[in-house]
Amino acid sequence: MAAGEMEYDYIVVGSGAGGGTVAARLAEAGMRVVLLEAGSDSGAIDAARLPGDYEVPAFHTFASENPAMRWDFFVNHYTGTARQQRDSKCTPQGIYYPRAGTLGGCTAHNAMIFMAPHDVDWDGIAELTGDKSWRAAKMRRYFHRIEDCRYHPFWRVLAWLGFNPTGHGWAGWLQTQVALPRVVFRDDAMTHFVRASTWASVSRAPKPLRALWRLIKGEADPNNRRVSRGRFEGVCYTPLATRGHARGGARERVLDAAARCPGRLRIETNALATAIVFDEDNRAIGVDYLKGENLYRAHAMPADGPGRKQRVHARREVIVCGGTFNTPQLLMLSGIGPAEDLRAHGICVRVDLPGVGRNLQDRYEIGVVYHMTQSWKSLNGARFEQDDPLYRAWRDNRQGMYISNGAAISLVRRSAEHLSAPDLFCMALVARFEGYFPGYSRLVADHTDYLTWAILKGHTQNRAGTVGLRSADPRDMPRIDFHYFDEGDDPGERDLKAVVEGIRFARCIMASVNARGEIAREEKPGADIQSDDALAQYVRDNSWGHHASGTCAIGPREANGVLDGNFSVHGTKGLRVADASVFPRIPGLFIVAAVYMIAEKAADAILAGAKSEHGAHQGSVAR
Repeated sequence: MAAGEMEYDYIVVGSGAGGGTVAARLAEAGMRVVLLEAGSDSGAIDAARLPGDYEVPAFHTFASENPAMRWDFFVNHYTGTARQQRDSKCTPQGIYYPRAGTLGGCTAHNAMIFMAPHDVDWDGIAELTGDKSWRAAKMRRYFHRIEDCRYHPFWRVLAWLGFNPTGHGWAGWLQTQVALPRVVFRDDAMTHFVRASTWASVSRAPKPLRALWRLIKGEADPNNRRVSRGRFEGVCYTPLATRGHARGGARERVLDAAARCPGRLRIETNALATAIVFDEDNRAIGVDYLKGENLYRAHAMPADGPGRKQRVHARREVIVCGGTFNTPQLLMLSGIGPAEDLRAHGICVRVDLPGVGRNLQDRYEIGVVYHMTQSWKSLNGARFEQDDPLYRAWRDNRQGMYISNGAAISLVRRSAEHLSAPDLFCMALVARFEGYFPGYSRLVADHTDYLTWAILKGHTQNRAGTVGLRSADPRDMPRIDFHYFDEGDDPGERDLKAVVEGIRFARCIMASVNARGEIAREEKPGADIQSDDALAQYVRDNSWGHHASGTCAIGPREANGVLDGNFSVHGTKGLRVADASVFPRIPGLFIVAAVYMIAEKAADAILAGAKSEHGAHQGSVAR
């Protein structure tokens, strides 16, 4: 090791839901860890709208566009430019896909929704790997390890007494709350909307009386195992990852672990990983990185300079947690990926793994947007600024609409009865939300007289997306092609039909709500779009997603898998991946809880490997 180079037990690349969780857990186990984060710590810098954009739940759209922390990716939904341009959100660079380049990764700008994956998600990996530790019943312990549920005081007391039928966690590192702003109950229009939507949903349930009885008993918690058994359906509130109604996530986890484990967790921000370093046996022994601010060209204001070359060494392992776009990029830059693609960019092939960058998946989402006849009373005075009256109510008393992420009510349902798990999440947002495009957050904030049903299609069939290199320059973003709908591998158009069903369901709800004439008009898709064919075309042209996953999937190497069931990269030693890219199939309805859970499992696998290696060494010495 050259003079000035540093060595740690583990190097973790990326500080999001995967990397932040792994790094903290390894440090707590007594290991020396360095955590490399390409961005800065947005909570510790002096920049416009910070720390408010980060902390305030209602400001999450502004967090995703804050220039101090945002990474702007532009992706392709379709191969043909003309077809993609049918989407009004399309820009000359492609479709805007906001990511976060900051400590905490995308947990710094997400909508904070914390929902456990469905049992079928884990059981599917168990079947694929033959490893029973992936079974849903086994994976639930990681949910317990993460969650500190703060919205069920009665069950919390019973849990302290050893009785926990809910399946919630009560002593984890991530607090969860439910935002119920009292001001809502003084907003006649909103209370009418919630009541009417609830009744309309119950009356359309497969078993209306059972659905009504559950609501009467207060069972609207999608994470309550006593109710759902991993298959919750019906009206629900959305649990949020907040502490005192302020954002909580991987950033807080990392900073807390570093404070409690002095000398064991070094957080290196503004460190863009450029390559994994290997020895002659294909063992990962370090990471090369560039030190400097805003070096990745996805940054809102990328730096002109090249950065300072640095290297850090790992005594045990390297864990890559850069996310679904950046993890395959780093592997390919390091010579791990499809050989033909690597050679095309002049990269020496170390391990020919065709699955790297393949299997890209996402949700399909669409908005059913309504212009209301008047503004929501509970949003009076809202400018989504740090000097408006709603901000002061949040800052001083943690009250008002800013404790919420904007969801008034949510509904979970199946698009078809035969499905093994619900696949539609329908969330009513008191906002105008038509998807992601540059400047979208201002559109959301400037219209307080709108309501949008955001329809999210989970368990999508399409796995045809790809992430590939644009160049061998680690500062360039990769090329991202999702191959939506008929360009993908869903010949029966099950995904498309499910989204159309979601739109029709939202319209049925709104027909019931409009008894008092509170809806001025449906702006999108619009009253003139009614037939299945017309709705399907609207969905093809206007859908979006923001839960990309699957590009370094667990699975056999011969079936384009990249990782084994312990997160190790095929064909290498001492190299693992722990982020959203590991999923063979996109899990659940919201992805962050699943990523936290696999990160905890990865930490266990890493520590078990260290213990096994230590035992083997001790045995060798004894012999």
